[in-house]
Amino acid sequence: MQTRKIGPFDVTSVGLGCMNLSHAYGTPPSPEQGRELLAHALDQGVTLFDTAALYGFGANETLVGPVLAPHRDRITLCSKGGMAGVAGEDGVLRRVIDGRPATIRRNCEDSLRRLGTEVIDLYYLHRWDKSVPIEESVGEMGRLLQEGKVRALGLSEVSAETLTRAHREHPVTALQSEYSLWSRNAELGTLQRCAELGVAYVAFSPLGRGFLAGGLPDASTLGEKDVRKPMPRFSPENYARNLRLLAPMREIAEEAGCSLAALAIAWVLHQGSHVIALPGTTQRAHLDEDLHGGEVRLTTEQLEQLNELFRPSAIAGSRYAAQGHREVDTEEFERIG
Repeated sequence: MQTRKIGPFDVTSVGLGCMNLSHAYGTPPSPEQGRELLAHALDQGVTLFDTAALYGFGANETLVGPVLAPHRDRITLCSKGGMAGVAGEDGVLRRVIDGRPATIRRNCEDSLRRLGTEVIDLYYLHRWDKSVPIEESVGEMGRLLQEGKVRALGLSEVSAETLTRAHREHPVTALQSEYSLWSRNAELGTLQRCAELGVAYVAFSPLGRGFLAGGLPDASTLGEKDVRKPMPRFSPENYARNLRLLAPMREIAEEAGCSLAALAIAWVLHQGSHVIALPGTTQRAHLDEDLHGGEVRLTTEQLEQLNELFRPSAIAGSRYAAQGHREVDTEEFERIG
């Protein structure tokens, strides 16, 4: 399998985002099924695993830690803080973005305990708390690095300007943000800025939250707890328009000799040698398709066809609803709907 660089780490060009094993896309698999998928990823040679304090409100770290522990010398383990579950007066856990230094330190130490490790290889600020200067949050992360609790620092869903400010405070190793054929916001500045600064771009949701794999013909079947339910591009009207893009995409996939999922992964990896794809799944067969995408080579003509087919103006609906947009700092295309 191809490898690429994330700072000091050599990782597989296609990693595994572990969020799906604990929440987000409907009912998660059982812990045993989750462990089986992780074991399969290890058997297939995956060396990049990504989790977060938020996922399952800590349950995801508790799940992946013991499975990955025997392999720590050959994998890169990533987690995130600054957004976690906090119990309210009613005792119910709710996600809270909090980038204060004391909170980031507490999040990191909690993650270390749940993961059962002494050091996290790559530690991200999950979301920038805009009430706290980015320099303060990253400064505390830098102190965690100096203390040997983390090995490298990352940011998630920030703009090129914010990345530059953070990088001045302490070298940033990776930026993790959504990037796929139908979410091309990275091309508004962060992809190029990462290349200029020597920062790896870790593309989460490279399959467009499942859309680009063709496995969701009807978005109305999404459950109420599915995070895609309130996203504008998954509304019935917008989704019907977006589905029309899959037929011509399938023709390109057939020409390339791969599945839709593998084609989507391959396109992401063709956007720069500093780009790593981070899909998530609960199915072994889907993981195998994703990993195959790391081996697919696309011609210049195929890339141009995909770029035109999925030009931002062709996508119906924005990627987040109003609340989601307020929580990220990434550059956004102007859209209606």
